[in-house]
Amino acid sequence: MFINWKMRELNLKIVYYGPALSGKTTTLQYIYEKTNPKVRGDLVTLKTRQDRTIFFDFLQLRLGKIKGLTPKFNLYTVPGQVCYAATRKLTLQGADGVVFVADSQMKRLADNIQSFRMMYQQLQELGLNPKTMPCVTQYNKRDLGKVAPVPLLARYFAPEGVPAYETVATAGDGVLKSLKAAISLVVAQAQQNL
Repeated sequence: MFINWKMRELNLKIVYYGPALSGKTTTLQYIYEKTNPKVRGDLVTLKTRQDRTIFFDFLQLRLGKIKGLTPKFNLYTVPGQVCYAATRKLTLQGADGVVFVADSQMKRLADNIQSFRMMYQQLQELGLNPKTMPCVTQYNKRDLGKVAPVPLLARYFAPEGVPAYETVATAGDGVLKSLKAAISLVVAQAQQNL
């Protein structure tokens, strides 16, 4: 959380984290397309030739007021590829909340587990407590065949009552519900700290 008292702005950072090709960028693209242009900035994406995120995607939303301040929600995605671990950690730095995007396909369960553990480890290395960090989980790609059952995914990726949503980012199913939940959690924590 960063407050610009001169501009009366409250900057809050939400990071979409998950394994490669889980739907993080697609999620941000859907949010961008469905958000009123008056409250959103440009969608910035840095991709490779293969259309994979190389550093991060970024979108800013300006919504409502919190104790007289205008909140700016800075949404980031991390690259999913393991070789970009340092970039993921850098993007997580200063996060006020996290949305973990799990690929629901059963064949991706091990990738999801590895990514989730890496997220926890990186949060701890940055001095952030993963257990108190506002967190939401998306079980993405629910429209594909051979998806893992929700109770199995919840056991791994929605610990201690973390809100979780079934999503299909390509169609937008559940994406805005997940975003609203993340924003609510981040705002509630920010209000305690103001």
